[in-house]
Amino acid sequence: MPELKKISLAAVPRALQKAERYRLLNQSWATESICLDILEVDPTNQQVIVMLILALTDQFGDEPRGLARRARNLLERVTDPYQRAYYHGIIYERLGHAELATQAVHAHALAHEAITKAMSHFEEAERLRPSANDDAILRWNTCARTLANVRDMKPDEVTYEPSFGE
Repeated sequence: MPELKKISLAAVPRALQKAERYRLLNQSWATESICLDILEVDPTNQQVIVMLILALTDQFGDEPRGLARRARNLLERVTDPYQRAYYHGIIYERLGHAELATQAVHAHALAHEAITKAMSHFEEAERLRPSANDDAILRWNTCARTLANVRDMKPDEVTYEPSFGE
């Protein structure tokens, strides 16, 4: 691979706008690349770290576990405890939906476990939330409805080893 070129710190706001635009266009791979470029010159930019987490989870498909691991590793760089808990929940919620979409063996059990973990993180975020911010409650309710509405959404009777780990 050719050596990557660095952007200037002054270009970060414009690059961030482009990253947001590409995410809205469902080109999360481009958002991911731009976020990585920004983090090269501004490694603590919280907005970009969160956007990268979301871009990675946008790309969950048939094999979401590696991307989920990368997204969870980024959580260490999120400094706000509320946001860390909230986006931890987002990662697991999206992982659960990705598991359901695979239709793989034990998909419902894996999805149940991921969504249950998401709910736990949303409960933590709820305790830490700023005033008038009920986002974590909205996400928790979405997870609860998913568990209630998806047929056979319950822990599997068969013992299995989850591959997404914590």
